[in-house]
Amino acid sequence: MRFCRFLRVFIFAVLASATGLWASPQASKGAAQALLPQQFAGWEMQGAVQTSTDPAAADPANAPVLKEYRFTDLASATYKREDGRTLKVRAARFADASGAFGAYTYYVLPEMGKEQIGDQGASAGQHVIFYRGSVLVDALFSQQSVMSAAELRELAGDLPKATGNTGNLPSFIEFLPRQGYLRHTQKYVMGPAALNALSAPVSADQIDFGASAEVTLGHYDTPSGEATLMLISYPTPQMAAEHMKRIDAAHGIAKRAEGVAAAECSNSFCAKRTGPIIALTSGAGSDNDAKALLGRVNYEASVTWNTPASNQEVHDLYMLILNIVILCGVVGGLAIVAGVAFGGFRILMKRIYPDKVFDRPEQMEFISLHLTETSVKGMTPVSSEGGQEAPRNPA
Repeated sequence: MRFCRFLRVFIFAVLASATGLWASPQASKGAAQALLPQQFAGWEMQGAVQTSTDPAAADPANAPVLKEYRFTDLASATYKREDGRTLKVRAARFADASGAFGAYTYYVLPEMGKEQIGDQGASAGQHVIFYRGSVLVDALFSQQSVMSAAELRELAGDLPKATGNTGNLPSFIEFLPRQGYLRHTQKYVMGPAALNALSAPVSADQIDFGASAEVTLGHYDTPSGEATLMLISYPTPQMAAEHMKRIDAAHGIAKRAEGVAAAECSNSFCAKRTGPIIALTSGAGSDNDAKALLGRVNYEASVTWNTPASNQEVHDLYMLILNIVILCGVVGGLAIVAGVAFGGFRILMKRIYPDKVFDRPEQMEFISLHLTETSVKGMTPVSSEGGQEAPRNPA
């Protein structure tokens, strides 16, 4: 009985732990909603953190831009150190790393210095911005120190991590050439609101963001002056070719020959298509410099056989099923081990101490009458009145 009670308690404990494994991803999902930690690197949060899901609370003047970058929520708090210094932190979360990267490029200024914080960072005096994963952070120190960057690196490590494909940046931005690039001039655009705020060579109507187009642009130093290089990415080369005709017509570029990848220019505006990407320049002092800049942009398709994809709900269900299978295996194994151990122990005791530990006569719980056919026939029945009945004649 004690063994059975112990087995029931053990099974209940294993079931409780399995339920905890299933609930832990859900709990961590709720815990991940807290963007800012209570303390980091000696900084202690003062008061309660302020949260909002309205992009206007993050930046009233650029709320439509943040919405294009798929803004989800904002957390802001004030931190303080023992020496009296304060730090104001605003953390904006986006649906994926592309949105955080785009917002970072939108706010970063060319005059800012580069900082090794998070995925990318920049600073100007006491003002520091950086992004890590899908979170963009704007920090303002009351007084900067030599350890400020290291302290923010610790904060970056405490931010929620982007998982699966949400942590990937758009691949076409890698085709922006490095040579001649002017620091902090790259912009990543996902909609017309952000594009209209920039001095882009083409308009939003010509790009057609409704066709799932994405844009990145940067400024470059050329022998004839500063030039703007812009890349427009479309889902397919066919869509890029169709929009290339629209852009050519808007800028007076003659009709291109089919299959010709060379750049064509008109009035300091040059453009070419390479795969699903349209590359164009403006502002260069000479067409030769513009064509040389476009010549550094060449699309090369790459095939990935195993592309990792992560779905949190599928992962949680997989972990639940796996825990159930493990639980069944553990319980089954324990049952087999317990059965073999109990049976083996009983057999061993009966061989070493026969009729002394198990099956002792004085502890038998049943009565044996040892009846035989002869004794049954010789029994005298008793009548209901208390007297004895006469023996019956066998005949």
